[in-house]
Amino acid sequence: MAVPSYATRGERIWYYLFRVICAAIFLFLVGPLLVIIPLSFNSEPYFTFTDSMLALKPEGYSLRWYQEFFTSSAWLNAIKNSVIIAIASTFLATILGTTAALGLSSRNMPFRNTIMALLISPLIVPLIISAAAMFFFFSRINLTQTYLGVILAHTALGIPFVVITVTATLSSFDHSLTRASASLGAGPVRTFFKVILPLVTPGVVSGALFAFITSFDEVVVVLFVSGPEQRTIPIQMWSGIREQISPTILAVATMMVTLSILLLTTLELLRRRSERLRGLSPG
Repeated sequence: MAVPSYATRGERIWYYLFRVICAAIFLFLVGPLLVIIPLSFNSEPYFTFTDSMLALKPEGYSLRWYQEFFTSSAWLNAIKNSVIIAIASTFLATILGTTAALGLSSRNMPFRNTIMALLISPLIVPLIISAAAMFFFFSRINLTQTYLGVILAHTALGIPFVVITVTATLSSFDHSLTRASASLGAGPVRTFFKVILPLVTPGVVSGALFAFITSFDEVVVVLFVSGPEQRTIPIQMWSGIREQISPTILAVATMMVTLSILLLTTLELLRRRSERLRGLSPG
């Protein structure tokens, strides 16, 4: 949007200054990513730009680190664990979080604020405290160093995201639709699947994607409750930095950044779809 013709000199200065500030903040946030991505194509086993890379010579760039990732049993096992754990924990978090959000949306729900505070507490409590608490709790029921323990731990971390997104979607939900459905003879189950679920689907999917990203990127909790067989991508990267520096880590980081961008793009598309369904945006 151009500067209005009636804008004063100070408003024009602020117009351009504001955009410069926003660009500087954006560059500060994405700067590390802009460095990691080209370094992942380095032909040499270094974490710095070589003379060949700076000169843009073809021999300075290579896909060797991506090839090493896809041919390494340790990395492939880590990504398999990450995908299995992330999908399972996302499935559980979505079901439990959506159910909790539906209950909290009811006006007859007692202690709604207290229950809501308990459900989103994993977002507030420092992660190291949550990880230690899960370790002591799971160790008493023999769930440490098991897939089930890691999945349940990630589920606890993902539920708050589902609760928040679904609750936000339900805040603009027209409850007269459920009353109309009941007056037409539909039962609670049919009303849920035919009326409520289609309208809150964008919130449910958004919460599920947040839960998936949280599980896929989690390090601290996995360090506490997992064992050698449950090594995930973040743990493999952490171990690689500590034990053996290899640009393969940069290749993995680039692929994870790409995955995050795709998921965030999906979230934005879902947000716009939700606004269109609720008549908040044109189209």
